[in-house]
Amino acid sequence: MKNHTARKLGKEIRKDFPIYPRTQSLGAGVDADSADPAGFCYLDSASTSLKSTAVIDALRGYYEKYSTNVHRAAYPLAERATDAYEDARAAIGRFIGASRPEEIIFTRGATEAFNLIAVSYAGHFLREGDGILLSEMEHHANLIPWHALARTKNLRLFFLPFSAETGELEWDADNFVRFLKERKIKLVSLTCVSNVLGTINPIAAIAEKAHEAGAIIAVDGAQAVPHLPVDVQALGADFFAFSGHKMLGPTGIGVLYGRYDLLARMPPYQLGSDMIQDVYLDRSTYRDPPARFEAGTPHIAGAIGLGAAVKYLSGLGMEQVHEHEKKVLQYAMEKFSAISGVRILGTKDAEKRSGVLSFVMEGVHPHDVGSFCADEGVMIRVGDHCARPLHQKLKIPASCRMSVSVYNDMDDVERLAGALIKMQGVFNGTLNPKP
Repeated sequence: MKNHTARKLGKEIRKDFPIYPRTQSLGAGVDADSADPAGFCYLDSASTSLKSTAVIDALRGYYEKYSTNVHRAAYPLAERATDAYEDARAAIGRFIGASRPEEIIFTRGATEAFNLIAVSYAGHFLREGDGILLSEMEHHANLIPWHALARTKNLRLFFLPFSAETGELEWDADNFVRFLKERKIKLVSLTCVSNVLGTINPIAAIAEKAHEAGAIIAVDGAQAVPHLPVDVQALGADFFAFSGHKMLGPTGIGVLYGRYDLLARMPPYQLGSDMIQDVYLDRSTYRDPPARFEAGTPHIAGAIGLGAAVKYLSGLGMEQVHEHEKKVLQYAMEKFSAISGVRILGTKDAEKRSGVLSFVMEGVHPHDVGSFCADEGVMIRVGDHCARPLHQKLKIPASCRMSVSVYNDMDDVERLAGALIKMQGVFNGTLNPKP
């Protein structure tokens, strides 16, 4: 999507994010009265991104002006709520290249989206002995639902490996169709961008081969949609899941995109009000998608807020977002590579990664790194990042993760690099730790 009024990203758009001037007591040196608080360096957007005024205003507007239910009444306030809710659905569909708004299902997040696929698609259409292909780098949300389904339906799970050195998937494109057919794989479910390694996976190429083998492909787009231009049709995705809170939107709201012909064949995920067509004492019939999969009162404010986030990102231009973040990550790789004892996980090629940069520091546990950085006003994530098998393969208990968004720039990288150098001095005994 083209952006004709490009804005400079980084600190110049922080005025759009009220948390920057209003931060209270989030780290050493934070000055709550400053327009750009000293000490506030947020590098954990892969976990949860900050919220723009546009999103906050959309949420406030719904709650203050028309906080009624949707699809249920004929009075003007309810009609306004329904219009705003469905406008958000349409905007999100355009943002990811869906062919029609009805292919957008609102969920609580990517986790619920994968549970929906597992229950309503795979649980209904896969048969005993069928295979599901995942990868070794999957987030738990795209792993644990398949564990449960494989146990109950006697399915087989297979995993594409990744290179511990480059962080890239290892797959044989020439023999992939035969590989899928021999193992009776009916569903391929992969992350588009690794939330630990940052690897941008070749989803379109894999999807083409999967379809040739008669399989469908589900894609975890939680770390792709906030950072890259996404077109689900160009990717060949049959299902595509993502979460609002990682893309400047509210928590508790997410999206499952599904090809309409697949959705129309699937049974409901949950049962209750609003998803029914007709009800009798002894039976009921269900509405067409997406209503079939949105039982009960939905997260109306969340959907409207996510629609505002999508419009905000569209205004920035996703090509510009990707280019900006790529430069920040490249700079971070250069800075961290110059720090003795720091090992970057994944590819060193900025063209092949997005969103995150994970690393370990020799002789220092990641939790100690995170605590030290927090004392310096730098916020990163430490742990296994809900990708424990990935860390097991790398033979590390945890890692440190810097993740960026539109409001980050090279100064944030400098802050984190400075904290790491200072910490290194403390742990090596060349600097005196704080009393």
